[in-house]
This record gives sequence, C-alpha cells and structure tokens, in this order.
Amino acid sequence: MSEPSEDAATIESEVESAGDESVDMITDTAVDPAADAGADVFGADTVVRAREIIARYPQSRSALLPMLHLVQSVQGHVSQAGMEFCARLLDLSNAEVSAVATFYTMYKRRPCGEHLVSVCTNTLCAVLGGDAIYARLGEHLGDGRRALGHNETVGEPGETGSITLEHAECLAACDLGPVIQVNYEYFDNQTPESAVALVDALRAGERPAPTRGAPLRDFRTAELELAGFFPADEETFQATVDGPSAAVETLRGARLAADNQWTAPTMPNDVAMPEVPAR
Repeated sequence: MSEPSEDAATIESEVESAGDESVDMITDTAVDPAADAGADVFGADTVVRAREIIARYPQSRSALLPMLHLVQSVQGHVSQAGMEFCARLLDLSNAEVSAVATFYTMYKRRPCGEHLVSVCTNTLCAVLGGDAIYARLGEHLGDGRRALGHNETVGEPGETGSITLEHAECLAACDLGPVIQVNYEYFDNQTPESAVALVDALRAGERPAPTRGAPLRDFRTAELELAGFFPADEETFQATVDGPSAAVETLRGARLAADNQWTAPTMPNDVAMPEVPAR
C-alpha cells in the first residue's frame, strides 16, 4: 500500500490529538470551510473506516470506488468536500476523483432521499411497462404543477419518507420485468399501480419487503454496505443483509435441464491455440 499523503497524515494526527471529548468533526485547514458546507462532516469514525478500506488494496488508489460509497453513507451524495476527502487520503488529485465520481451513475451529486427508487427503462422493461411506471411515479410524486424528474427528491433529503426518483439502465432482471429497485433491492413484476402503492408505503415510513434478497434498508445504510461494512454478528448479518436472490423464473432453465438430464458438452483440456500471424 502506498504511503498516505502529507495532508492525509495531517488529518489523522488531528483526529488522534483531538481526544475523546471533541473528535466528531475534521477540518482540513488547507480548505476554506465556507467553500463547501460539507467540509466538516467526516468524523473520526469515517477516517477509521477509510483507513480500513485503503488497507484492503496493494495500491491505495484502488480504494477509490468503495471510498466514494463511504462518503455517500455519510452525506447521502458525493459532494465537493467528499471528493477532496478521498483525494487527500488516497494521494490523488481532485480531478482524478471527480473523473470517477462523475462517470458512474451510482455516485449522486445531489443529496438523496431516505430511499432511492430506480425504475428500469431499458428496452425490455420499457416495452413491458417500465416507461409507463416511471411516468406515473413522476406525476404521483410531483407537486401538482410538474412531475418529479430524474434524480429529483420529494421530501427533505435524508429525512424519513423522502424519495429520490431515477430512471435506470438495465437492472439485470429481464426475466422479471418491469422491475424497480429501492436502495438496490428488487421489486419485480411491477405495474404502475403497484409502484404507486410501493412509494406511498415508503413515504409513510414503512419498509415493504423486497420480492427477493435482503430486507429493505435506507439508502445510506446500503451505501455503507457497498463500502464493505456489514454487521459483525453472523445472526444479524443473515437477518439484515443476506437473503435469497434467485427467482423461480431465473432458475427455470437450469431446473428444466436438470429434470431432462441435459448437459452442455465439456471443453477439452488440450485445445490448440490459433496461430498468430507474424508481423
């Protein structure tokens, strides 16, 4: 693992020297706090977790993706302060971090609601009704004058019942379309009516059970899990994180093959590689 940058070492020493009574905020003196209101949100526990993430990789820069999820677990989005936090600890430039954070759609540049509702509008889901579901939810969650748009939030971001709506590319559940994800958990075979009932339950503070997979949790908790932090207790892990994800439709082909004793031909171990023409 590469050595932390001078700024990162400074942050760590500030945390260690602050003592138990006031280690809840970190401010980098090289950054004007007024430049970003989120500059002081990363406490000592977040720095410790960031160090744990970095220690997983032989090259510290490889920790950037889970680090950005860690930032989202704290702020509900990736702010400028969050990108600077990652850059300092990973000894990267702000531009390098920004290039990654703005490339992947899972990293949000605006604060998300308690729940992120993703409606698949890729080809198959769209044909099966995904476009109609997205349009209906936008109208239902709008203010009466205009529909809620892509990556827009109804309610105060982060507060109970707040929802961020997005249309998403393929959610890898074509056999169960149209599909919706809430904080990346699946709700399969949706209709406009069932989708409205789902978001109404979320707005009321309820946690409807996903069609399959883990029990529903809020967006920030899901982001912490994507950063690689799970309950240490196995029983709690099984109850809150783990869960069966395979649906009957997904396994139907495999079961049909097993019932009929169909097998794919095995590949020989001594397949000759094609010759590469000389240059």
